[in-house]
Amino acid sequence: MQNLWSDRDAKAAIKAHAAKSIGEDLALRVYTTRLLGGEPRLVQHGGGNTSVKTKMRDISGEMVDVLCVKGSGWDMGTIEAPGLPAVRLDALRKLAKLDSLSDEAMVNAQRAALLDSNAPNPSVEALLHAFLPHKFIDHTHANAVLALSDQPDGDEICAKLFGKRVAIVPYLMPGFGLAKLAKVVFEANQQAEGLLLARHGFFTMGSTAREAYDRHIEFVGLAEARIAKGRKKVFKSVAVPKRLANPAEVAPILRGLLAQPLDKDSGAWRRVVLDRRAGPAVMDYVNAAEIWRVALAGTVTPDHVIRTKPRPLILPAPEAGKLDAFKEAAQAALDSYIADYTGYFERHNAKAQPKKKPLDPYPRVVMVRGLGLYGVAKTAKDAAIAADIAETNVVVITDAERVGRYETIPEADQFDVEYWSLEQAKLGKAADKPLTGQIVAVTGGAGAIGLATARAFRAEGAEVVLLDLPAAKPAEAAKAVGGIGIACDVTSAKSVAAAFAEIRAGLGGLDILVSNAGAAWQGKIGEVEDAVLRQSFELNFFAHQNVAKAAVAVMLEQGTGGCLLFNVSKQAVNPGPDFGPYGLPKAATLFLSRQYALDYGGAGIRANAVNADRIRSGLLTDDMVAKRSKARGLSEKDYMSGNLLGREVRAEDVAQAFVQLALAQKTTAAVLTVDGGNIAAALR
Repeated sequence: MQNLWSDRDAKAAIKAHAAKSIGEDLALRVYTTRLLGGEPRLVQHGGGNTSVKTKMRDISGEMVDVLCVKGSGWDMGTIEAPGLPAVRLDALRKLAKLDSLSDEAMVNAQRAALLDSNAPNPSVEALLHAFLPHKFIDHTHANAVLALSDQPDGDEICAKLFGKRVAIVPYLMPGFGLAKLAKVVFEANQQAEGLLLARHGFFTMGSTAREAYDRHIEFVGLAEARIAKGRKKVFKSVAVPKRLANPAEVAPILRGLLAQPLDKDSGAWRRVVLDRRAGPAVMDYVNAAEIWRVALAGTVTPDHVIRTKPRPLILPAPEAGKLDAFKEAAQAALDSYIADYTGYFERHNAKAQPKKKPLDPYPRVVMVRGLGLYGVAKTAKDAAIAADIAETNVVVITDAERVGRYETIPEADQFDVEYWSLEQAKLGKAADKPLTGQIVAVTGGAGAIGLATARAFRAEGAEVVLLDLPAAKPAEAAKAVGGIGIACDVTSAKSVAAAFAEIRAGLGGLDILVSNAGAAWQGKIGEVEDAVLRQSFELNFFAHQNVAKAAVAVMLEQGTGGCLLFNVSKQAVNPGPDFGPYGLPKAATLFLSRQYALDYGGAGIRANAVNADRIRSGLLTDDMVAKRSKARGLSEKDYMSGNLLGREVRAEDVAQAFVQLALAQKTTAAVLTVDGGNIAAALR
């Protein structure tokens, strides 16, 4: 473990915070908190907490002793000073005299002691920080320390390694009780520089920010050195098929398996996003003969359980050419997992006071022999978090097995943390957006309509993938909407296949396709060169078929329906002069959308189209608008708003039409007109 303290950086932090009227204590607290939080072997996604005891002025101008402690919702790796709310220290320390304190009363007392009532809730471990006398306190869930502690004789191993420099606090669920127990343990071991919370985490203390940080890195380094002395080869691997199925083939099966129908009538599903990991350590683990013992034992620290549940779903290796057998085995394994989780809940809820409401029984981590592990969540961000934490569990459990035999807290304690209201609050309670969990691909994604469409779907909660030619720089365009960009030539079936394989591998599958790419070739139909007409058909018809065919294949594998959306243009139903080369393939694409609706409606796949006109985009450029306006003797504004409503139609309006069709669960084979009113283009 490398010590990253820099005198130069520390001084720069003090100077930068001074410019904001923030004192040196808090400046250094932010600095070392970031050092700790930026190291994933110490802290994962919002875990850990730090504090500093200092003085600040209250509203009356009086200097008071405060504890600045990490606030709920802040990440140590990116924390700013407001993420360490100031709490009156005397008010917190008085609570140590109480015999008991409920979670609700503890949160209320901490909030009542805040100097700023608008500050975030102090950490659930704020009292532990307050009850210790030290100025600076650092708390992480260091992998190496957990690997030593998570043993049947973990206390003895750690005591031998750290000696009297670290006092060991027996496992107790975080909160008031743990804070009082840590106080008692420290008072009996006042020479201690650190506290090991057995099977939970690690604290170091110091009179300065550097002292607390240096001690933390030193102790973790000692733990890493101890692990390095253990066995090199940990797990014996089981045999897997010589020919494994491709991960891109398996991911849609998993997404379909893990999707939950919202109700029988609407056709809507609660879908998930996947994030796969398959590094050497993960592969050794998922192929281990002992995976059932180690993976089902529970998480390496109770903090992880809200993201991963106590146990992963474990699936057999999928053999190439035998995916039906894999799907059947996976379904049986999921049914067993759900039954086991339901039993786990009922078993422990019977003793719980007050009674808990069950969380959904579906897994958050799936381990597939031969392929790796998958984080599972409603968003790509949360799926990545689940995968990161699952990988951390793999590393810690593997290291624990190097030293001895992995063992974590009992199942009942895991339940208490998983269903602890203060832990669940970390996940937030915001309602899902209409398209949360759904994956959308937009062709022509870097253009005006494509970008507007991606942004509109993202606003409704969907994960978006922008497909476009390399020259259009789809990856750069995707950054603007929080999506993924993939270079793809939609006129090439090979390029489309590669792009869709990347979508499968990256997110797990596809639910909505917006087939939007197109270009307007012109010419009188009796005079245009065949090559021009064929070129237009390649992009304005065959490209739509290429991507729709690939999308339907994914949707059928998932078995949860889907939605195809085509941009067919006004030209499909109301041809304009000299636009035959554009209108003919667009008319064919309109027919194509209806054929897909007819052929795949039984599988729950809807196919609809948007008929738009006079939209500034790659098809109707500013230069074209200027020329057409001039030819008609109109201003550009009058030309663009030359419709029944007298309103200019924008790319955002087309985007909203696509979104509305995606949300219309009982609409298929429809064409939605977005042109401000053009009777000649209105469908009967």
